Order: sequence, then C-alpha cells, then structure tokens
Amino acid sequence: MVEPADGASATGHRLGAPESFGVSTLEPGLRPPTQAPGRKVSIRVQMLDDTQEVFQISQRSPGKVLFDLICVHLNLVEGDYFGLEYQDQRKMTVWLDLLKPTMKQIRRPKNSILRFVVKFFPPDHTQIMEELTQYLFALQIKRDLACGHLICNDSSAALMVSHIIQSEIGDFDETQSWQHLLHNKYLPDQDAIRDKITDCHRKHVGQTPAESDYQLLEIARRLEMYGVRLHPAKDREGTKLSLAVAHTGVLVFQGYTKINAFNWSKIRKVSFKRKRFLIKLRGDPAQSGHHDTLEFAMASRDCCKIFWKICVEYHAFFRLFEEPKPKPKAILFTRGSSFRFSGRTQKQIIDYVKDAELKKVPFERKHSKILSGGGGMPRQASSLRSQVPKESVTSVPMEGLTDPAGSNGDGGSDGGREHQGAGSPSDDRLLNPGSAASEASPLTIRHPQGNANSVLNGDVPVCLVAPSRLSPLASPLLGDAGYVRNDDEEEARRKKFPTDKAYFIAKELLSTERTYLKELRVVTESFQRVAEKDEEAFPAAVRNLLSANYDPIHKFHQRFLKEVEQRLAQWEGRSNAHIKGDYQRIGDVLLKNIQSLRQLTTHLQKHSECLVELERTCRCSRQAEALCAELEQQRVCYLPLNVFLLRPVHRLLHYKLILERLCKHYPPTHEDFRDCRAALADVSEMALQLQGSMMKMENFQTLLELNKDLTGTDNLAIPGREFIRLGCLSKLSGKGLQQRMFFLFSDSLVYTSRGTTPSNQFKVHGQLPLFGMTITESEEEWGVPHSFTLFGQQQSVVVAASCAAEMERWVEDIRMAIDLAEQSDGPRADLLSTSPSDNKLPEEGGAERESEEELRGSRSSLERQAQRANTTVHVCWHRNTSVSMVDFSIAVENQLSGNLLRKFKNSNGWQKLWVVFTNFSLFFYKSHQDDYPLASLPLLGYSVSVPSESENIHKDYVFKLHFKSHVYYFRAESEYAFERWMEVIRSATCSANRSLPSIRKELY
Repeated sequence: MVEPADGASATGHRLGAPESFGVSTLEPGLRPPTQAPGRKVSIRVQMLDDTQEVFQISQRSPGKVLFDLICVHLNLVEGDYFGLEYQDQRKMTVWLDLLKPTMKQIRRPKNSILRFVVKFFPPDHTQIMEELTQYLFALQIKRDLACGHLICNDSSAALMVSHIIQSEIGDFDETQSWQHLLHNKYLPDQDAIRDKITDCHRKHVGQTPAESDYQLLEIARRLEMYGVRLHPAKDREGTKLSLAVAHTGVLVFQGYTKINAFNWSKIRKVSFKRKRFLIKLRGDPAQSGHHDTLEFAMASRDCCKIFWKICVEYHAFFRLFEEPKPKPKAILFTRGSSFRFSGRTQKQIIDYVKDAELKKVPFERKHSKILSGGGGMPRQASSLRSQVPKESVTSVPMEGLTDPAGSNGDGGSDGGREHQGAGSPSDDRLLNPGSAASEASPLTIRHPQGNANSVLNGDVPVCLVAPSRLSPLASPLLGDAGYVRNDDEEEARRKKFPTDKAYFIAKELLSTERTYLKELRVVTESFQRVAEKDEEAFPAAVRNLLSANYDPIHKFHQRFLKEVEQRLAQWEGRSNAHIKGDYQRIGDVLLKNIQSLRQLTTHLQKHSECLVELERTCRCSRQAEALCAELEQQRVCYLPLNVFLLRPVHRLLHYKLILERLCKHYPPTHEDFRDCRAALADVSEMALQLQGSMMKMENFQTLLELNKDLTGTDNLAIPGREFIRLGCLSKLSGKGLQQRMFFLFSDSLVYTSRGTTPSNQFKVHGQLPLFGMTITESEEEWGVPHSFTLFGQQQSVVVAASCAAEMERWVEDIRMAIDLAEQSDGPRADLLSTSPSDNKLPEEGGAERESEEELRGSRSSLERQAQRANTTVHVCWHRNTSVSMVDFSIAVENQLSGNLLRKFKNSNGWQKLWVVFTNFSLFFYKSHQDDYPLASLPLLGYSVSVPSESENIHKDYVFKLHFKSHVYYFRAESEYAFERWMEVIRSATCSANRSLPSIRKELY
C-alpha cells in the first residue's frame, strides 16, 4: 500500500476521501488483489496534479497490482481511461504492461518515476460519468497545454486557460487574475495572449469548477491535436511524417497538420517488421478484392513495437465489447507477439458506472479554492451532472475482433470483422463527398473554396455548410465510431428521465433557446465584426442602432438560458434527489424572465427600424452590400441575415405556444399552473403589441429576399405591396406548356423563367396587373388538366398547375388578391425595369439575345447573387410546388430543435444528430454546441409518415421522410418529441390550404 513513512498521505486522504478500499477498475466490485508474499519494493508515481506518491508492491506483482493501488488511493472508478508511463533504459517513453511483473519492466525502481496520465481519450467527454474522472482529464489538458502538446490557435488557447483559472480561483477579479497569470505558466507563449485570457475569464462569472472542467473538455475535444501523441516516421519516399492513434483509427500528420486518416473499419491488420510499420487495408470489392498495404519507416524496431502496442490497445478499448481473451500457449513454438489489451473496454466502463449507481465521494481540487464532491457539500461543490446539462451518452460500436497476433515474425494485429452498419456507404457520404457513394446522396457538402455542384434528390442543390477538413477526433457523431448505437443503452437512459409531459415541454424550451441564442450571435457578434471592417460602408449610426437594440436582448437570453439549463438539470434529479420535487416546474422561471423581458419591449419595437436602416444602407453603398453578402457566405449565417434580425420578435410567439401547451397540460390545482398562466398573459400582451409591426417586417423581409432572386425588376419592396404566393405553374404558349415561376403580389402577378447564369436568378418575362383581372377555369377549353385562364386588361395567360390541390390554392389566392386590388386606388406603375421588347419570352425572341441580356442583368446586380441555389424559390422550382405567405407565417411559429437519431433507407445503424427545423428545412449538427450546420435538407415536396410494418423499423417514436426514391428515418426520444416533430414537419410539407388571415387583409 502507500508508504506512510515517506510522508505520503494515507489511502484516499490526499483527495479528501474517507478511508476506503474503493473499487478495482479491472475487477468491478472487488477489493484490491492480495499481493504475493516476499520483499516489498517502493515505486514512486507522479500524479496529474504534480504530487508524488510512493506505493509498496511485491517484487513479483504484475503491473495490474500497482495500477489498482493507485485507483484505490484516488477512489477512481473509471480508471481504465488512464495508464502508467515511464522511461525505460533506452530513454524511450513506454506504457507499463499490466500483465507483466512490474520489476521486469522497471529495472531501477529507486531512480524511476512513473507518471499517472490519461491513456485513452474518448471522442465525447459526456461519456465520462464521474466528476473526479472529468477533473483528472482537465488536469491532463492543462498539462498538455503547458508543455505544448495540445496545439491550437490563440483564441482556443485563451478560452481554455480562462476556464482553468475559473476553476482554480473562481470569478474574475482583475488584480487577482493578473497576479495568478504572472505566477502560473499555462502556455509556452502565455504573455502574448494574456489580455485575451482575462477577457474570456470575465465571462465566466458564477461558473463552478465542475462546470469549468466540462467547458474545458468541450473545447479541447474539438481540437485536431486532442489526445494525439506523435510518433516520428517516414513514408516510402523518405518524407518526414508522424503517426498517431485515436479512437477512430490511425492518423498521419505532417508537422501538426493531419494529412490522412485510416479508420478501423478500413484496416484489416496492423503489424511491424523490423523498422517498418505496416497497415493493411481492406480490399475494395470493385477492384477484385485487391488489398493495399501502407508502409512507414520508423527510427527502430522498438519504436515500431511501441506504436503497434498502443494501436492494439486503442482498437480493443474503443471497438470491443469486452476484454480480449488470452491466446492458448503453443505447444512447440510460438509465432508473433503474445501482447494483448488488458482491462475493461469503454463499453464495459459505461455499463458498470451506469448500473452500479455509486455514491458520490468528496474529493479535493489541489489548485482550486472550492471543494467539489458529494452530499453535505455547498452548492458550488455539487455534482457536475447536476450543474451541466447532460447529453445522452453516445455508445461506441464495439466489434468482436480476432485476437491480436503477429504474422510477420515480429508482431501484428488483425483488424477483425466489422459490425454491420459501421462504415456503411450511407455513413461515408457525409465524410467523403468525393466518393462514389456520395454522388447519389441528397446531402452534399459545399467546401469554403468552391460551390456545390451536387444536386439534391437529383433536382435541387442542398446548401451544406461544412468545414474544409472534418477531424475524426472532433466528435463521434458523424464517423464510424459513433454511428451505431446500442439500443438497450438508449432505452435504459430514457427510463431514467422524468416522464411528465411538462418536463418534455421544458426540454423543448431549452433546446430552442440554445438555437435562438446562436442566431442572436450572428447579429451581435458576426455582423458587428464584418461591419467594423469598413466603417465608411456602415455609418456609426447604423452600427450603434443595431448594437443598442440587439445587445441587451442577447445578454438577457444568455442569463435566461443558464437558468433553464440549471432547472432542467435539477428536474432530472441527477444529484438533487432530496429536493427533486421543488424543481419539477418551469413556470416560475418563465414568469420571472418574461417580466424582465417586458422591460426590453422598447428595443423589440426598434427592430423594424433596424431592418429598414440596414436595407437602406445596403442600397446606398455597394461596399455595405458586399459586406452583407460576405457575412451570408459564412457558415454561421445559414439563413439570410434579415431573417436573424426578426428572430427576437418571433421568439415571443414560441414562448406563447410553449406556455399554452403547459397551461393545457396542467390542472388548475397544479402549483405551476398559476405562474404559467401569468406568464402567458404577459407574453400574449407583448405579442399583441408587436403583431402589426411583426407582420409588416415579415412581408418586407420576404420582398427583400425575392428581390435578390429576380433580375429585371427595380425594387419589389415598395410601400403597400404585399407578397401572397410563389410557385411553379406551366404557361401555355405556341410551343406548348413551359415551366415558369409565378409570384403573386397584392397588386400584380409576375411570371419568370430560370436564368442560365451563375447567379441562378429568375428573369422576369412579364406581369399581369390584378386591377380589372378575371379568372376562369379552362380545362375543358384547352384540354390541359388543372388549367385556368387569367384575363387582364391588356393580355390573357393560360396556366396549368401540377395537381388539383395546387390549382385550388392558386385560384383561391388570386381571387382574393383581385378583390384586394379592386379595393385599392387603382393599377400600380409597371414594376419591370426594362422595356417591353426586352421581356419577350424565348419563343418570341432569340435564345442568343436572351443569354446576353441575362448576363447583362447579372452584372447589373452585385456578386452576392452568386450562391443562392438553395432558397425557397429554387426549391419550389425543382420540386414543382408553391409556398404562400401563410406558410411562411406558420413556419415562423413552428421552429424546433433537439436530438434525433437518423437512419438511411439501406443502413442498419442510427446516427445521433442535433437537428434544427426552420425555414422549411432541417439543419443537421453534430451537437448543440456546434456553431454551424453540417448539412441541410429542404422539406418542401417531402411527405412525412410513420413506417409501415413491411419496413421492419421495430422502434418507438420513428417517423419517415419520403421524396421520390429518397427515404430517411428519424427517431425521437419521447412520445411528446415525436408528436412535435411530426407537427412541425407537416407544416412544411403540407401547404396551407386557406386564405390569409383577416388581420393581414386589413394590413393590405
């Protein structure tokens, strides 16, 4: 045990834990193994907090005994993530083999110091269940930053150091923080970014040490060098490279840049022969099963063996269900290495911690002034799982692989058989856009350096915002290692959550608030950064107007989100079981914050002025227009900028709908009913005050966006004009039916054709004033199904809809618009900017002439039109459907965010994604912390339904999206979430078959 004579603390005392033998990490539920009799040897171990402990073991004890003693000393349950490293007699850093006697590995124990460090870095830190384990991981990140192993940019480094300081000294105090940075070294070049660190530290007020650890690991796991230990090597051409191993497979680096990655699913075998490290890849069936072998030269055979061993261990830890069994001893002779992974796999750790329900044990943070731990501690020391919103644990697929074995005389390890579903073509589409499997996928990736040429569903391009390099270390959600989930684990996890419908309504509030805050940052941060690039383009008055009216809203919702997160964590009762009942409500939080939000109503009323002033600035300044276009090309701005400007007013409608559902759910006697009803009254009053300006703002914003999609118009957004409907109709001409895009406004009907220029704009061919227009059905007259004739004062047009329902919508809206036009002052001026001769249809003029005019028209507008291939107008064109202003208004109310499991038609695995529904589309993220979506799926034209029995989807809460041959299955986490997703998606896939509300008619 620990040697008391050397001044080391007794077992468990160093971290403030009571006397306990703890739990062995290798034999769950057992006390430490008894040591063999004989002379004891003292082994010195350096811990992650830089203290040194001395342990006494028997000379014949295997490394497992020493490792178990350390875990018992720390009261560490999830010890298998860690390992002991030391320098051998060759001055090479190696891992202690737990199956071999310790003294055969450490020749001179008196002169050796073993280091207790993190060995296996999981892709998602929420898979780590114990707060103590997260604290030790945070110490490892702190050490890697200080020694320069964790390479990152200054912003990430400053943010991580700020969280470390927050956990050590608490809230920001200028003098204390400055002195702390002077006396502690967290980065090699810390002085250069000291101001950045203090600026970040200011923002962490009230954050506990456990929360700081959580945020530190969240940032670190996204870095490309997270958990990477480089092993120098050369390729066959002699180019200097480095090899590393991660949960996904073997990585290749040049300097600190990852240039290649070989997934475990693609690797058949790793082995070494003398100085050569060999990776044998699986054969491609398309190439007659040809197997590729990659060869890397390392400094020596020992270097090869060290790296090969860590590859074997990483593969077993992250990919197997259980510890591999030892190979039977050969009778006559042996071939290859007998080395194998020893310990629990990640799957076993997660299962054990989840089922054991271990007690929280207090522990001391050596560098922190605040204690953390279990019961009896102050609020600041409560469990991490009660402070930080808990994401569902992502199960890593573990395959049953053959035991590692050598085949070349020196060593080898078979990759083994892959689990069905992992590494499937569906999974690779998102990771490898250039692969053959991706060509048929309706989800395409647009790299920052080029536009996507792929086509959604064979028809319309999808706007996919993706980083130029997808690091497999960033997250398991989009890679093989996170693709297949264990359904039993998922079911068990769900059963631990509250089942009250009010909880799921509150969870919807939390998830949509996270998305909303991200959208606010586009205005308060991203736009301000762009505007500051050219102060002449954006006058100070405009910048100050936006800042003064959006920054207070942003700060308020930051505080509100934090309160909702804390309440949901308490509601889930992960560590507050004794006060659980007091927190099974959300109405009090909503009432308090909505009353505070009422004080910001003046700012909300100014948002319409902000929208108008920004548009006026863009019309007057080409530089301002170009800067806005630049912002809309950024990945964070996944919707038009003007949409984000309207979000604060739209959010009031979301609160109103959430409170209505809560009031409907609660009986009048419920303790939360009164608060919800009072909050609903307040938010309804605010929404009523802003309703008129909100509808005008929505109309103005829609006209502005349509103006970008059209060429050949002066300005659609003129006072008094209202948008009613847009969509595809076939126009009858001398050459037959030709597809045209029609736009119905309150004063005219405009028809266009799609241009062939890079701008993808629609060229206006003509307009029909609504004043004096009549409409008649003409199917029998022309023999064209679903056709009707529009008789104007100067011309008539015969058009046909795609189906009877579509025709009914158009006829109803056109008749309503004609009635509104008759009530107006008279016909409006022509909205076309070019002469009538310039607007002849292709059949009336020449194709060559039209092409020249389209080019001239595209040059007359700014280059911001260059990437507008995924707007609602283009989706309607390709899907041959239409959208009305009512649909836009319904879409505003039916925004939703949350976790969904997605499955492709021909895949077996479910992939967990954070999904946002807005603007008639689904946007896919790896997690809710991501700043921008990886992919989007426009839903116009899709149908939503429940899978039939023949589809063999034997899971609860699954719905299906279907368009032509494209099928997606999505699985919600609860019955409430399932119903909500079905409701909002139906609002996008089923066009509203009704006229505009009476309030909007009055506004016309």
